[in-house]
Amino acid sequence: MQTELSKTLGVEHAVFGFTPFPAVAAAISRAGGFGVLGAVRYTAPDDLKRDLDWIEAHVDGKPYGLDVVMPAKKVENVSEADVEAMIPDGHRQFVRDTLAKYGVPELADGEASGWRITGWMEQVARTQLDVAFDYPIRLLANALGSPPADVVDRAHDRDVLVAALAGSARHAVKHRDAGIDVVVAQGYEAGGHTGEIATMVLTPEVVDAVAPLPVLAAGGIGSGRQVAAALSLGAQGVWLGSLWLTVTEADLSSPAVTRKLLAAGSGDTVRSRALTGKPARQLRTEWTDAWDDPAGPGTLPMPLQGLLVAEAVSRIQKYEVEPLLGTPVGQIVGRMTSERSVQAVFDDLTRGFERAVDRINRIAGRSAK
Repeated sequence: MQTELSKTLGVEHAVFGFTPFPAVAAAISRAGGFGVLGAVRYTAPDDLKRDLDWIEAHVDGKPYGLDVVMPAKKVENVSEADVEAMIPDGHRQFVRDTLAKYGVPELADGEASGWRITGWMEQVARTQLDVAFDYPIRLLANALGSPPADVVDRAHDRDVLVAALAGSARHAVKHRDAGIDVVVAQGYEAGGHTGEIATMVLTPEVVDAVAPLPVLAAGGIGSGRQVAAALSLGAQGVWLGSLWLTVTEADLSSPAVTRKLLAAGSGDTVRSRALTGKPARQLRTEWTDAWDDPAGPGTLPMPLQGLLVAEAVSRIQKYEVEPLLGTPVGQIVGRMTSERSVQAVFDDLTRGFERAVDRINRIAGRSAK
């Protein structure tokens, strides 16, 4: 599963694996893919440094990258406290009432929320980059599109490729014009923040719009035949995220979430603003239903929604309140039916890819070599 892009980066398979778990990122690179560590949860620079040190020690010299979240336009002098002050009291009361309805216990006195969305704020992302550029990362990806121009320049000065996610050909062209090196065409099926165009439609549109810039296909991909389909549509690789949530190297820290993922079908996800304020595909739960109910107050825009629900999400996760317990995940969750190692996933991907290519060769009247 090699392409021009995978050869440029020195990886065996054109499979780019996004994950919040250092052990998974390292395992993806060791298996011949390209591990990409999600940085959004690292609000303390020392924590990111610790995990990048760990990856360096366990990646066997293989290449890897980092994914950050930052807007293209800089917002000056806005603190977390400033943003918190914008949250209406009615929304805070809705959160309290919903948690009380399901009997969600309070956090212990002095216990801080384990999940904050401050990683979405630009000043936090910049501190992440100050750490990351001291490491030999080969790719910097931004989940909110093109990063600021000075960040692109910093990456290029260090011979680091820059990737940006796009949900439409129009967005992809903007990324190209901003000097991005790789466009990730993320379809409607994907987990997390995603647009409204399906991967099968989006990928060739983006490939044509930004040619000859390399494009990675993302969304709904979890088998070798789907990798083959993506490459046949003109992509130079695939960007997989959800598939790694149930690998044995993952550290979801919640057995209940893992059980829900393994039991879910492809129709058990929903695009909801409940988590961050932007449409994000996630498991459908009674929490997402409450926020999507027209009788409720509705969600707030990013980053207000994320700050509003941060403590609530931590409480739901800590006490594993199953009706409310969810996680971002794509429609490929229907194929995630057992816990496997990263290497086992790659073995399955490569075998499925080979079978798909052989089948096309037979259809085309060519013998498989």
